[in-house]
Amino acid sequence: MTSTAPETQRGHDAGDPLGEQPTSWQRRLRRFGHVPRPETSLRDRLDPPYTRPGRQVWSVLAIPPHVADRLVRWSGWGGPLLVTLVAGLLRFWKLDRPHAVIFDETYYAKDAWALVNQGYEGSWPKDVDKQILNDPSSVPIPTDPGYVVHPPVGKWIIGFGEQLFGFTPFGWRFMVAVLGTISVLLLCRIGRRLFRSTFLGCLAGLLLAVDGLHFVMSRTALLDLIVMFFVLAAFGCLVVDRDHARRRLAAALPVDEEGVLRPDVRVAETLRLGWRPWRLAAGVMLGLAFATKWNGLYVLAAFGLMTVLWDVGARRTAGAVHPYRAVLRRDLVPAFVSTVPVAIVTYVVSWTGWIVTDKGYYRNWAATEGKGSSWSWLFPDWLRSLWHYENQVYDFHVGLTSGHTYESNPWSWLVLGRPVSYYYEEQTGCTESATGKCAAEVLAIGTPLLWWLACFALAYVVWRWFFRRDWRAGAIACGVVAGWLPWFFYQERTIFLFYAVVFVPFLCLAVTMMLGAIAGPAAGTGARADLGLTTHDPTGERRRTLGAIAVGVLVLLIIWNFIYFWPLYTGTSIPEDLWRDRMWLDTWV
Repeated sequence: MTSTAPETQRGHDAGDPLGEQPTSWQRRLRRFGHVPRPETSLRDRLDPPYTRPGRQVWSVLAIPPHVADRLVRWSGWGGPLLVTLVAGLLRFWKLDRPHAVIFDETYYAKDAWALVNQGYEGSWPKDVDKQILNDPSSVPIPTDPGYVVHPPVGKWIIGFGEQLFGFTPFGWRFMVAVLGTISVLLLCRIGRRLFRSTFLGCLAGLLLAVDGLHFVMSRTALLDLIVMFFVLAAFGCLVVDRDHARRRLAAALPVDEEGVLRPDVRVAETLRLGWRPWRLAAGVMLGLAFATKWNGLYVLAAFGLMTVLWDVGARRTAGAVHPYRAVLRRDLVPAFVSTVPVAIVTYVVSWTGWIVTDKGYYRNWAATEGKGSSWSWLFPDWLRSLWHYENQVYDFHVGLTSGHTYESNPWSWLVLGRPVSYYYEEQTGCTESATGKCAAEVLAIGTPLLWWLACFALAYVVWRWFFRRDWRAGAIACGVVAGWLPWFFYQERTIFLFYAVVFVPFLCLAVTMMLGAIAGPAAGTGARADLGLTTHDPTGERRRTLGAIAVGVLVLLIIWNFIYFWPLYTGTSIPEDLWRDRMWLDTWV
């Protein structure tokens, strides 16, 4: 079992700062179990090394050293790919079941089909879902424009699956399942880079793979999982950009005669970090998130602030006396240009189908109702029509207060207060049930034990960020806040628990960070996780063993919990009494 702290691979002996021998009083304190607070080299603070499994693991498994080294090199991709394979098999298993249009698939599946065939959404007749399920080829695509309240990217993605596999449940769920599976791979790699540990990265991906809400949303043609995918991809791009920027700073800093990297005020405050393609890619990803659902705009603001603060921290570590001033001069404008304008351009480009077809809803507003506007000389008609459309959509969203059976307040999301039933079918004559009834349901609910554990993990993450100034904890908290906090501004609006899928990956990272702390550092080492330094710790073997057992038990319980709720995630018919056994809270019914 490994920890959140990477094992040092370079520099002096990790047990003593800069390799110095301990004084006599330090040796006396060590007899009583005292481990001195170690110092980390500047290079390791800017570019921490990755954890390597201890030799004891390979000795127990009787694996030769040269084979072990090869496995370690392959594990960085091999482990995440293995976890992703498991996640993919789960998500694609009977993806076309239930053979029904469930919940809001009635909007997005049809809008996507119209979008990929004619460039704009149509106005579908009511009660056409049964005809689509029975014979989709007999259903004509309406040419009259339909009033839709979400941008088109998510529907383009759903429609691509329909183009491949037809206007069927498998077709409209296919691409969502693909993105849900790839997001597990992304989280494995992001977690590995955050914690500098392949094991913890794979653990984070595994937790996402067995989260019930992520699983259900990966098998349903709704937009929220697509938003989650682009948000997670943007976060990953920014984490890679952070590493590259700090590595450039380290490469530019001077080295003394002993080969030790030293801080330098001039370099830290004046160095231009140059071309940053990963930050530009993050801008595109955030634009695609925003172009799927508008809540991606809040994530854009939060992540933009986060990446600027990362630059402040990097320059401070490199020796800047005035890091904020240095970032203001060198980094702020490039950071803004790489994210905000790029995201806005991406958003506008996503409306290309609506623009070029000239038949979408409100497409000709500027030439009719909006004719004679004082802005007509400055902006083209299509842009003014789009702006008017967006204003109408905004009014719709903020005014959506009609009650719904499964609506919930965001305060209740983390404890799974009110999940959403996407599909329910009751069957009579069920001989396996004491009541003579069976039930088949698709319930959008997270794996309870994982989410309830995440409540404690978030408290730990906040503590670690506030008191230990751990940037990883701050990044995880930022992801949760960006996906969750905005909904508190619209508590009068009709909102649902499944909106929380956007920040589920960050909940998994929070739980992983807490489990890593419970497990403790790798055998034979003690660690300061915030600095990425390990020290000799001969007294911690029992604590690490107990920590590893505790983590193993918690992970196995989460997996068992996912398996236990499997029928409710997949719409599998079970006796009604077994269905009721799974309704742990009255509000779940």
